[in-house]
Amino acid sequence: MMVARIYRPSRTAMQSGKAKTRDWILVYEPEEPKRIEPLMGYTSSGDMNSQLRLSFATKELAIEYAERNDIPFRVEEPHLAKRSKVAYADNFRYDRNQPWTH
Repeated sequence: MMVARIYRPSRTAMQSGKAKTRDWILVYEPEEPKRIEPLMGYTSSGDMNSQLRLSFATKELAIEYAERNDIPFRVEEPHLAKRSKVAYADNFRYDRNQPWTH
């Protein structure tokens, strides 16, 4: 029985926004390793479920779908970045730790 992975994708290194990171994705773990086709060098696999990628609006909907269809699953919680609030005016504060140089 194949295990499904439910996760929320992180943003790519090429984007600064949060596009395509709000949905939860259900994908199957690979059942067999990929192999290189000897004649043309293409990467192939006989695992048809590796092509399946379902997206859900919430984690609960993805879990409900997996339970309803008897799919064993593993949930990976997203890593949330901690952003500190920085203002341009902080460069000119009188109690700075380091002197302002430019």
